[in-house]
Amino acid sequence: MNILGLIGRSNFLFDDDIQRNEAFLSQQVVDSRFLVIGGAGSIGQAVVREIFKRKPKVLHVVDINENNMVELVRDIRSTLGYIEGDFSTFAIDCGSTEFEALMKWSGGYDYVLNLSALKHVRSEKDPFTLMRMIDVNIMNTEKTIDLALEHGAKKYFCVSTDKAANPVNMMGASKRIMEMFLMRASLKLPISTARFANVAFSDGSLLHGFNQRFAKRQPISAPKDVRRYFVTPQESGELCLMSCLLGENRDIFFPKLSEKLHLISFSEIAVKYLAALGYEAYECTSEDEARDRVAELIPQKKWPCYFFASDTTGEKDFEEFFTDNEVLDRDKFQSLGVIKNTPDFNEGALNEFTATIDQLKASKTWTKEQIVELFFKMIPDFGHKETGKYLDNRM
Repeated sequence: MNILGLIGRSNFLFDDDIQRNEAFLSQQVVDSRFLVIGGAGSIGQAVVREIFKRKPKVLHVVDINENNMVELVRDIRSTLGYIEGDFSTFAIDCGSTEFEALMKWSGGYDYVLNLSALKHVRSEKDPFTLMRMIDVNIMNTEKTIDLALEHGAKKYFCVSTDKAANPVNMMGASKRIMEMFLMRASLKLPISTARFANVAFSDGSLLHGFNQRFAKRQPISAPKDVRRYFVTPQESGELCLMSCLLGENRDIFFPKLSEKLHLISFSEIAVKYLAALGYEAYECTSEDEARDRVAELIPQKKWPCYFFASDTTGEKDFEEFFTDNEVLDRDKFQSLGVIKNTPDFNEGALNEFTATIDQLKASKTWTKEQIVELFFKMIPDFGHKETGKYLDNRM
């Protein structure tokens, strides 16, 4: 299936920038030792592929998802084959004692890339998952930076999100706070990051859900008023690699908005997706109708769909990669923009944030409201709006 066609594009975004910098990128990879954290996720796998195909000296991959890690290795072996360098995977948590032992055993890495994240807006629905989001997106980032520095890394890359620009949900806000911690850490170790759009058909995404619903002969449900920018998995890997290897300290890379990158609604993609599979999208008036008419419609090559207006907590009306207050370099790359940062952070606020989270966890009882209040202290203009409705209440 042509992913580019489904997301309304005909060309890959970064071909020109990759070609112009390929000699440098390849030489850096060949000469270097890499650790990819969260490497079995969709973006992580794409990054691993980009590094692997350039034949690194060492490529170690860490992820808690054992099954995805197995599939990553099978996919690499079935397409790219083997390299002379050390390619190894470890099914461990980057916040664990085992990870600390791995860092010590490994002898260190030149580049540490952190792709681990809780990425779903729906993860703010309860205080327990929300606290894990803080652990994964913020606390583990700070811990792995300290370990990278201790063991001689010369660069640290961490993925951010477009939702960190003027955030309206807790996921985006957690990444914005993470960027604040990155600015502090950049005084000790060169760091770069990237904000980018939705990765088409990434694990757990709505588009990935289309594949699951089709395989299970279930109706497709999607918002009709939410329009998003999309990149392909390959593009996500290229963007991260270029930010890591070409970015200067504190740079945040993002895809330029151009004729190559278009906003498209999830319902539009659903119609294109079903057409590519030989089915007509049949719009139903409710979830119940969509579920009830599966057996009737699918044999007619019609697929029941429920397209709705979004009203769930954390949905942003539009996507943006930067704010009006950020300094941009639009000229260095053809399809990439760069946010240039100074080490601007509030030491007291960062310390208070860490201390408050530690206190809440030590008490073993906390509320979502307490965490939201803490986020507002960190981001006074945080645009969070609580509707009381979450995606888990949708089909």
